[in-house]
Amino acid sequence: MNSTISLYILLLICTLSSGALSAQEIIEEVEEADTAQVETKSLTSGTTFKVDGVAAVVGEFVILDSDIKQAIESLKQQKVEAEGLSDCKVLDKLMEDKLYAHHAVVDSVSISEDQVRSFTQQQIDYFLNQFGGSEERLLKFYRKDKMSDLQKELFDLNKNQELAKAMQQKIVEDVEVTPEEIRDYYKGLERDGLPQFGIELEVSKIMIEPEVPQEEKQKVIDELNGYRKDIVENGSSFATKAVLWSEDESSRGDGGLIKDVDRKSQFVKEFRDVAFSLEEGEVSKPFETEFGYHIIKVEKIRGQKIDLRHILRIPKVTSASESAAKDKIEKIKKRIEAGELTFADAAKEFSNEKETASDGGIMINPVTQDRMFELKNLPPDLYPKVQNLKEGEISIAFNNPTRTGKTRYEIYTVSDRIEEHKADFALDYVKIKDFALQAKRIKAIEKWQNEKIAETYVKLNGDHRNCEYSSNWLKK
Repeated sequence: MNSTISLYILLLICTLSSGALSAQEIIEEVEEADTAQVETKSLTSGTTFKVDGVAAVVGEFVILDSDIKQAIESLKQQKVEAEGLSDCKVLDKLMEDKLYAHHAVVDSVSISEDQVRSFTQQQIDYFLNQFGGSEERLLKFYRKDKMSDLQKELFDLNKNQELAKAMQQKIVEDVEVTPEEIRDYYKGLERDGLPQFGIELEVSKIMIEPEVPQEEKQKVIDELNGYRKDIVENGSSFATKAVLWSEDESSRGDGGLIKDVDRKSQFVKEFRDVAFSLEEGEVSKPFETEFGYHIIKVEKIRGQKIDLRHILRIPKVTSASESAAKDKIEKIKKRIEAGELTFADAAKEFSNEKETASDGGIMINPVTQDRMFELKNLPPDLYPKVQNLKEGEISIAFNNPTRTGKTRYEIYTVSDRIEEHKADFALDYVKIKDFALQAKRIKAIEKWQNEKIAETYVKLNGDHRNCEYSSNWLKK
């Protein structure tokens, strides 16, 4: 394992690198690729890459010279420091991923292709947003003729990445650490110099959302019923009404069209339930989700997938409702500060965020899945709100809008604060255990790699044979 390879490389290979859209051809095609003429094309102004020429083969997977160059260029475009991102190190990481994917296929490791498709579509949406919604600019950048070509290659790439991750998980699934191994690992840290842990916080919050007046809800329901009646009874175009009236920015330009929806797609349950209850050509009655009110028309049913159009209308929150919500959270804050109730009890009774309310408002770190956040690694939107809070102190009320722009007021408190300190076996036992487990898993993966490289077809071409790799790819 090459511990110096930046996490950015992995993220790049998984998502953003056009170079990672490599030709994943079978070994029988390698000889033809090896002798192919090397052609140079421009990816961006002033940048050229080889688009043919095989750098390496691992099992049934081919890595092209252009894959390496474009991966590095994409990292530079993301303002990632180029130091440590040499051709050799990037190729080392690419070969490692291909080794996992190859043996995942050999060992019949299963993954959810539906999830891969859903993630691929999210990537496409993200890429389009980066290019201002222009498919033409997106296709030009990735040198594709049509969106289906880009989608297919991204799907294949993501599938192999999921196979690689599943293979890694299989390798380490039975790896555990004993209390004695944790103690030995800590003793090793003592010999080498105990690490310094930064300030850590346990953060709790209360969220109050303004109530949408019933008359505003009824207004959009009536509007949607009017659209539906005109479509069903008068034959009006659903797509045209979506373009004119839908508040879903991602689909409005396409007349509300969403393709390839299945029961595992990343839509809220209420939306999926209504969509799959309709016959082809049927238009739903208005229904509510967390985003607002919708009507759906099923355009086509293809087995377990459907193409549909939808119109979203969002009831408006009045200024009076917003003022009432802000007043409510301010009163809650005063009651807590006056000692009338605890922050935890107030969260359980009043907070509109179900995920944290049941636990007294305590937030869970999404990276570590525990309650503590390292101050320097707090999410950018949370950091300024809590960085200077003393333990037990309550923040001012903030408006933290939802992704749809809906107002929501929040207050925070630091329910526990651990100052900067050297690693302590008792205080930091969970962290030390995680470090010890990770170290043992790395050794297990290194052992697996060495064994599998020895028995897997690996070929490196040209100057790539002169690199110093973290693994024995040259089988010396």
